[in-house]
Amino acid sequence: MAKIKVLIVDDSALVRQLLTKVLASDAGIEVVGVAADPVIAQEKIRLLQPDVLTLDVEMPRMDGLTFLEKLMRAHPMPVLMVSSLTERGCETTLRALELGAVDVVAKPKIDIERETQEIARELVQKVKAAAMSRVRRGGAARAAAAVPEAVAPRPLAGATHKVIAVGASTGGTEALREFLGALPADSPGLVIVQHMPANFTRAFAQRLNQACRIRVAEARDGDRVLPGHALLAPGDFHMVVERSGAQVSVRLNQSPRLNHHRPAVDVLFQSCAPQLGRNAVAALFTGMGSDGAQGMLAMRRAGARTMAQDEASCVVFGMPKEAIALGAAEEVVPLHRAAEAVLRLAGGR
Repeated sequence: MAKIKVLIVDDSALVRQLLTKVLASDAGIEVVGVAADPVIAQEKIRLLQPDVLTLDVEMPRMDGLTFLEKLMRAHPMPVLMVSSLTERGCETTLRALELGAVDVVAKPKIDIERETQEIARELVQKVKAAAMSRVRRGGAARAAAAVPEAVAPRPLAGATHKVIAVGASTGGTEALREFLGALPADSPGLVIVQHMPANFTRAFAQRLNQACRIRVAEARDGDRVLPGHALLAPGDFHMVVERSGAQVSVRLNQSPRLNHHRPAVDVLFQSCAPQLGRNAVAALFTGMGSDGAQGMLAMRRAGARTMAQDEASCVVFGMPKEAIALGAAEEVVPLHRAAEAVLRLAGGR
């Protein structure tokens, strides 16, 4: 099998060196070149034809967003953002994901060499996921599009006691934006796990809140799950649901990673199965790996309704594929129909 060809674009010579070392340690990846700024990168992309680009956000001569927007219009390709955890870095990276970047890796910021080794597994996995991803021309146009018209199937009025549990990974930030943006303000309460580095989830939740009719917030320990609200698991924290009578709340913890993730979709779904049973709907969106598949199966066996995103609309058809293969997904639908399907499933049997 041919190696994945990667071009590293970063203005720090140390970061270029460390990322090269990490990626070159994997037998399936070849770093074909490095570039200190986007102007150099443009020529190297033409000469080296990389499969994946890692891109720093803030660089000289041309900022990462300007370069990314031009690249996705002229030469769409998988781009992995390597971003700092500053507030500005998070906001810029979320904009990059809207413009078509596949995923984000947090840039080491203190003990840069030690921290790079800690994210080595994540970096390699995300490069491999990016290489498998479907990159579509016109990400910028989609990012500027208006919020989709809300869908409200007739059974929705009787479904406010239901809880919708959602999982996503690679490509999920834009999938969630489209899915949540199509939900009406009186939707059942939602609990969401999106694989993201710590610190990014708060900015992501705020961005979703501005774009959606429902209220979206990063979850805090003990928050209640309420109709018209969505709670997003914070980066580096698992999220589970607890039920007390008619009240459902979330609890956060830092128990060991599952499927190499924290938060993990399976942790959320596995808690929903006994706590919510028939009063839950599970939805699994684009992402690499199998996180969420076993949990969705447990939810379906407990009486929940379940849905997975179809292959054609996924950026990476990994997590939904595994759930479908297990028989965990009751329905398989394209992204543009996901909100309608989930609301219909929440409306009763």
